Amino acid sequence: MTTELTTGGIAAPPDRADPLDVPRVQRRTLLLLCLTQIIGGTGMTIGMTVGVLLGARLGGTAISGLVQSASVVGAALLALPVSRIMRSGGRRSGLATAYLVGAVGGVLIVVAAVSGWVPLLFLGALLFGGGTTAGLQARYAAVDLADPARRGRHLSIAVWATTVGAVTAPNLAAPADRALAWTGVPELAGPFVFSVLAFVLAAGVILVFLRPDPLLTARRLAAKAAAGAPAAGAAAGAPAARAAAGAPAASPSGDRAAGPEEGLRAALRVVRDLPAARLGIAAVAMGHLVMVGVMVMTPVRLGEWHSDAHLLRVVGIVLSLHIAGMFALAPVVGWLTDRLGRRAVILAGLGLLLAACAVAGTAGHDTVRISIGLTLLGLGWSGTMVAGSTLLSESVPVAVRHSVQGLSDLTMGLAGALAGALSGFVIQVAGYPTLNLLAAVAVVPLLALALRTVPPRVRAGA
Repeated sequence: MTTELTTGGIAAPPDRADPLDVPRVQRRTLLLLCLTQIIGGTGMTIGMTVGVLLGARLGGTAISGLVQSASVVGAALLALPVSRIMRSGGRRSGLATAYLVGAVGGVLIVVAAVSGWVPLLFLGALLFGGGTTAGLQARYAAVDLADPARRGRHLSIAVWATTVGAVTAPNLAAPADRALAWTGVPELAGPFVFSVLAFVLAAGVILVFLRPDPLLTARRLAAKAAAGAPAAGAAAGAPAARAAAGAPAASPSGDRAAGPEEGLRAALRVVRDLPAARLGIAAVAMGHLVMVGVMVMTPVRLGEWHSDAHLLRVVGIVLSLHIAGMFALAPVVGWLTDRLGRRAVILAGLGLLLAACAVAGTAGHDTVRISIGLTLLGLGWSGTMVAGSTLLSESVPVAVRHSVQGLSDLTMGLAGALAGALSGFVIQVAGYPTLNLLAAVAVVPLLALALRTVPPRVRAGA
């Protein structure tokens, strides 16, 4: 007998083989997520490569960092609405909505460049963050149905897929700009046109092909497991199917954790009661804060000694190396997360962030050393992002998982926004070396938190 799944209220065609074969659904989900991460990563990166430069041209260096900050804030503020959409519609509805909001933001940025109206630029950047929201939420979709022993690797595959588009995109910014020059689109606005096209394509692929929805399927399996019913896909073993479904975990008090209660308040209560979840959120947020704070001002720093004729090319190379550090080795980071433990990889990521600040902050006008520093910065971000996200996802029950994940992305986004907002002022007042020093100092509290002993009952992912 065949069961029909529904995703977001729209019936999906029944799969005659076995619609609830967890490993098969997971493989298909990962493949689709990889494809959309490539498309969306290209769209996001090709625009933000020139975002700071466009902001500096329209409003001056002091506010240039606010363009990146607006995008980060937008991604943060969209995290909770998108998680609410996922509550009833699943990952498919939420991811597609985020991409389409990002596309609207790209259109507004182009209009702002044409009109020279700076407030419209910031509004567009705010909505453009929807592309980041979709990319970040995709990593959680990758572990909805993952086997517990492979959660780190599956999450890292979704992160890694962004590499293909994100690494090449900075080098495509200049050709994209030239390709639309004949249309009258102002300089530095052309890449955002391509961002819009990429976001719309990614949303279409998600809406059409992400069936069955991984989050809705995980809830369904968890409900069957909780009721004592045999989970579908039993060929893989009931315990494996139950774990892959993300069955609700026990709360610290030993009671069954979290029923259907949803929202920010429920997420805050869950995180308050689970030290492992707190560490996961803190690792993701602090890694992002340091990465954004240093990365966003690096193009401005490079502009101090490179001419306009070569600046985009140099920025493209440096940011490509940085993004390669963020994403290219993510599968290795995921494997280490599963083998060595979540906390060990978080600590390694923090060490790389400190090394990155030391190298970039003392590089002077040496482009090679800055490139090395930015590459280390990306590697440190990868460690805190992959291990922190994995630890967070497995520490909370499936009933509130999407809400806690939305809270994590909100916290991460606000941390990055703060870094981006302050970075322009710091570099203008005290310089790029001081910016790196402050970023390194910010890592110390998280380092102390990660070194603390975690109680055995919450050490499952550590």
